[in-house]
Amino acid sequence: MDRVGNALARGQDVLLEGAPGTGKTLSALVPALAHAREHDRTVVITTNVHQQMRQFVEDARAINETEPIRASVFKGKSSMCHIDVDYQECQTLRDTTRSLVEDQNDKQQLERRLDDLTDEMRDGGSGGGGGGDGSAAEARQAVADELESLESNIEGATNVCEHYLNNLTADTDEFFSWLFRDVRRPDEVYEYAERQGLCGYELLKEGMEDVELVVCNYHHLLDPQIREQFFRWLDREPEDVITVFDEAHNVESAARDHASEALTENTLESALSELEETDDSRAEPAENVLRAFTDALRATCEDGLGFGERERVGENWYDLSVANEDRRDDLTLAFLERYEGRGIRAECDLALQLGKRLDEEYEDAYRDGETTSRRECQLLPAASFVSAWMDGGGELGQHPMVSVRRDAGTDEVYGRAELYTCIPREVTAALFDEVYASVLMSATLRPFDVTQDVLGLNSPATLAYGLEYPEENRRTYSVSTPALFASERDEPDTQETVASTLSDVIRFTPGNSLLFFPSYSEAERYHELLSGDPELGTLLLDGSDPDTEELRKRLVESDDAALFTSLWGTLAEGVSFDGDAARTVAVVGVPYPHLSERMEAVQDAYDRAFAERSRDAGWEYAVEIPTVRKTRQALGRVIRSPDDFGVRLLLDKRYTNADMGKYSVRGTFPPEEREELIDIRPDKLKFAMMNFYSDHDAYSGSPPEP
Repeated sequence: MDRVGNALARGQDVLLEGAPGTGKTLSALVPALAHAREHDRTVVITTNVHQQMRQFVEDARAINETEPIRASVFKGKSSMCHIDVDYQECQTLRDTTRSLVEDQNDKQQLERRLDDLTDEMRDGGSGGGGGGDGSAAEARQAVADELESLESNIEGATNVCEHYLNNLTADTDEFFSWLFRDVRRPDEVYEYAERQGLCGYELLKEGMEDVELVVCNYHHLLDPQIREQFFRWLDREPEDVITVFDEAHNVESAARDHASEALTENTLESALSELEETDDSRAEPAENVLRAFTDALRATCEDGLGFGERERVGENWYDLSVANEDRRDDLTLAFLERYEGRGIRAECDLALQLGKRLDEEYEDAYRDGETTSRRECQLLPAASFVSAWMDGGGELGQHPMVSVRRDAGTDEVYGRAELYTCIPREVTAALFDEVYASVLMSATLRPFDVTQDVLGLNSPATLAYGLEYPEENRRTYSVSTPALFASERDEPDTQETVASTLSDVIRFTPGNSLLFFPSYSEAERYHELLSGDPELGTLLLDGSDPDTEELRKRLVESDDAALFTSLWGTLAEGVSFDGDAARTVAVVGVPYPHLSERMEAVQDAYDRAFAERSRDAGWEYAVEIPTVRKTRQALGRVIRSPDDFGVRLLLDKRYTNADMGKYSVRGTFPPEEREELIDIRPDKLKFAMMNFYSDHDAYSGSPPEP
């Protein structure tokens, strides 16, 4: 805590790596809150894992019991709206409701003024000429006319949110008193506000001005537009904010997602329909651009689908390759070939101007009650994207993509253009530069220099704490099963060796086992291979569809189960399996991500951006290091306290000291973790596990027969 506090005193960012269960959150949060209280700053702690948000609330409550703090836990509007409208419609409802309340307040003032003028006229009349010049009568008539007009507006008011209306007109002191007596979860705020007929989301925003701690999701900070609004709600300048990122190894991919832009064929069609409805002179140049881009997107999708490929397109986006090494991408070339206007840049600007005007008209129509829902302008995002596509499609780190998918309702295949952001520091560097300081914490942040490069941090303090629990309580084995290269996974001998080893793992674990595979399909493969063995207890299979929380509960409630899942699923990080919940964890294979065009684009961008750092920066930064981080995250699901004990397994020869050349990944682990790896043959593993668990008296009776 002291080292984090000292770094914050210097205004220095911190990269904090600590093993699972070692108290990283409190180590970052306590000194951050102390600094913020002393220097009148606000701490914002954020995560992208739902369970971690719940844990933040518990940690904040523990702090609050010792030293009262004002804290707010914030989620997006969609999860807290009482009437289920989208963001834009909510904004308009809020504005119309506020206008109604302002009109009602003005009405009360005018009524009082009218009474005063009436009294003045009466007094003037009885006094013999005090109001004889008619000025009071004229003033009274003007006020009466204004009042009549205002009453008409109030009576005709539509599209009002009753919950927000109550926020503005009712006494909300009781709500805020309740809110700050403890650290409240968003669902608690929603339920309390619902009972009172209030809008909890807007009240949370209103109350954020006075808080010391805010708990929120990544997107509140990583999306530049949302971040700007968020800081306004805090009533803070960025330099008065300390950000704390949990599971910070995920910031890279989250920032990439927030920075990427996309435009679907459906949005383009809607934008063209809007243009047909207006007689504005800017409609023609706007159509020149969007019509050509729409036709080009359709043609590019059609050309990109090979023979029989269209039939294989499902409801998920299916990428088509359009990038070229020596010229602009296929979509841009098709666009330029079809465009016949008077200049793309000039006509994009006119389309943007018209889009802004139409958006304002839709806003006014909804606010004035002319429409019952707030129409979304499609021209504005379409024109904005085409402009960005032409400006950024050839820049380093902006990779042009085209994808297709099948509409579930019409069964038609339609396309999407996307500017995929390869280098996340384009988003994160600006954030870290503008706030006072940031603490990024995770169990898997090393190597720190790579994290620093990728996210654009400037000379951060680096703190690393290994697993400080007793070494005798754990064993970490690197098992020399065959290297599960994609080309060898279907080999019968390979499958037999791996399945036999996993059978031993499950049988010699006194309790539950967690088995992580490179994909759900591999998890399913070995689940099927082992399902016929009655000695293995309950075998649970995870997939892309099952309820993972229900699976987790079934595992925790069992005492002889094994869970087969993907390392890329939701159970590989941010979830604790303490004590008897899981005794053994195994990572089967080296779970490299699918080497898609997106991944290749990221590798290429990193190769060019970080060429001075490494000759093979793309592979190291984009593939190998994130893969080993995933593996380390999975290993951290067990041994979560000083009294906990268990076995951690890496099943693949590439984890061992065997000479695997460039395919070896052992060297990518931190030094102290490499030192703990014990190489072992598959046929010897069961004896090693039996000896370890016997030493801890873990078997309820005699150990299984080897």
